[in-house]
Amino acid sequence: MSSDQSATSHEAPVDLLVAGADLVATMDVGRREIAGGWVAVTDGRVVGIGGPGAEPRAREVLRADGCLVTPGLVNTHHHIYQNLTRSFAPALGGDLFDWLRTLYPVWSRLDEEAAYVSAWIGLAELALGGCTTTTDHLYVHPRGGGDLIGAEIAAASELGMRFHPTRGSMSLSVKDGGLPPDSVVQDDDEILADSERLVLHHHDPSHGAMVRIALAPCSPFSVTPALMRRTAELAERLDVRLHTHLAEDADEDEFCLATFGKRPIEHFEDVGWGSDRSWVAHCVFPNDDEIGRLARWGTGVAHCPSSNQLIGAGLAPIRELRDAGVPVGLGCDGSASTDCASMWVEARGALLLARLRGGPAAMRAREALEMGTLGGAACLGRTDIGHLSVGAVADLVCWPLEGIAFAGALSDPVEAWLRCGPVAARHTVVHGRPVVRDGVLVSERVDEMLGRHRAIAAAWLVAAMG
Repeated sequence: MSSDQSATSHEAPVDLLVAGADLVATMDVGRREIAGGWVAVTDGRVVGIGGPGAEPRAREVLRADGCLVTPGLVNTHHHIYQNLTRSFAPALGGDLFDWLRTLYPVWSRLDEEAAYVSAWIGLAELALGGCTTTTDHLYVHPRGGGDLIGAEIAAASELGMRFHPTRGSMSLSVKDGGLPPDSVVQDDDEILADSERLVLHHHDPSHGAMVRIALAPCSPFSVTPALMRRTAELAERLDVRLHTHLAEDADEDEFCLATFGKRPIEHFEDVGWGSDRSWVAHCVFPNDDEIGRLARWGTGVAHCPSSNQLIGAGLAPIRELRDAGVPVGLGCDGSASTDCASMWVEARGALLLARLRGGPAAMRAREALEMGTLGGAACLGRTDIGHLSVGAVADLVCWPLEGIAFAGALSDPVEAWLRCGPVAARHTVVHGRPVVRDGVLVSERVDEMLGRHRAIAAAWLVAAMG
């Protein structure tokens, strides 16, 4: 069955029909928006989209009455394990480097159980907020901690979330002029060997893949230039993507100039990362020439509005980046610097910060939605997510636009989605399967996992305060 075509009586029913939406914002090539629309799904893919009166028969129907339906949101930067140290009082009030120095020793307790439980809770939180695909930048790998990324992948598989974990790394400890303690860094050979193991064991390059691996040395002040170069070479050989923090903080500029004699983006280019294989987090401080370079390379940017505000990093030049042609997605960043992991909050934050920086014409809600869907897909190198088109994977969200918060918001459902609210998902569908239904996580393990999470977080806090 093709787009805008209903199933005839002799055709088999589709697996899932999402029906009765106030509006379906497809984010397809033509940016079609269909009033009263529906989306039909079979075998995890979109097989039809249309308007009222042409709905196919279906084995399962999700009602979207009173809802805006969009593609699932894509989170391009996160540190999920940090939800074990949300709003961590001993680290509040300092700059980025002070914050990291306080928390690195706490995070050195990370092990497989903590990675699995924090990932389960973090992914569940994202799903409730309309996210269907997320990355995770796990760069703390304590000695004896076990297979942390394998534990995260297990949690994602159980919940049914599309997951792009990145094998993060740090190789410079305090004794080498870096920030982290020895207990959470590794040598280059160990990092590269484990990176290759994870790619060979978990990475799926196929259409509709549920798991893909990227390689992600943490930042210019926590890894050697040699590791950056060797990681880029390994990513090229394995054909996987690259991710790192870049131009995040004014202190990073000073560090790179003092250490390498170059600004962070010059250093990024020097170590072989200036390509369309890479996407970077934050990018608050590029100058005009550097924005042009990022655009020429095709390097993506994960814009993290809430994190930038909470740690006082500054206003990223998102209008300039987008106008130059840089792929820009959204990220919620780690739960220790952004204690609410909601991609709706990030989309709204992107809208508001762009207007704060550039005035009321600087961004509209549809641009924020584009960053949260197609922009995120571009950062991850995917064309099969971020839009609702026949053949795309069936990742979608039904956003309720009802009740007191939306009273009177009748003229434009997409603008209302971000200007009103707050709003969370009524239904979140990943690969054609509901992960959130009627505002509730489908899994029945929530209470159990919350108990396990609280026990780990409490033990970490006691150890930190003792």
